[in-house]
Amino acid sequence: MMGKIIFYENKNFGGRYYECMSDCSDLHSMFERCRSIRVESGMFMIYDRPSYMGNQYFMKRGEYSDYMGMTGMNDCVRSCRMIPMVRPSHGSNFRMRLYEHFDMGGQMMELMDDCPNLMDRFRNFNFNSCNVMDGHWLLYEQPNYRGRHYYLRPGMYRSFSDWSGNSSRIGSLRRLMDL
Repeated sequence: MMGKIIFYENKNFGGRYYECMSDCSDLHSMFERCRSIRVESGMFMIYDRPSYMGNQYFMKRGEYSDYMGMTGMNDCVRSCRMIPMVRPSHGSNFRMRLYEHFDMGGQMMELMDDCPNLMDRFRNFNFNSCNVMDGHWLLYEQPNYRGRHYYLRPGMYRSFSDWSGNSSRIGSLRRLMDL
């Protein structure tokens, strides 16, 4: 199933717009500012800098008539990434290892499901690296899926800066799947 996101220059879906159905590393040539967004299908991460860098925000199906007011981000949407839809079967499609130190060092914690509070579960909230073996995940800086969040797809992240994090603090995480 394909995803589709529409970026509008004005609030309430007004003005010029641009439709996107895949990853786009540089949206600046398509529009100058973004004040509202409609996600018709799928899930996307949007970024305020080109090449999937900078602040990021998760967008699922829905209408966001005042994008800036809702997210607290500026009107600069410069890149977007479509998140593949996954239908898990018995949890086997999701697996991640979090590490206490950089380069997959120190104590390791393995997860296969959502975790609303990493401190309660592992007595730790500082993780400096991770290995996403299966699935696509959102990491949140605060417990209960609040605060800044970061999109991780399969791969090795040798430092929290690899997922654009400003610190090693992770309060919660959840799997991204087709619900």
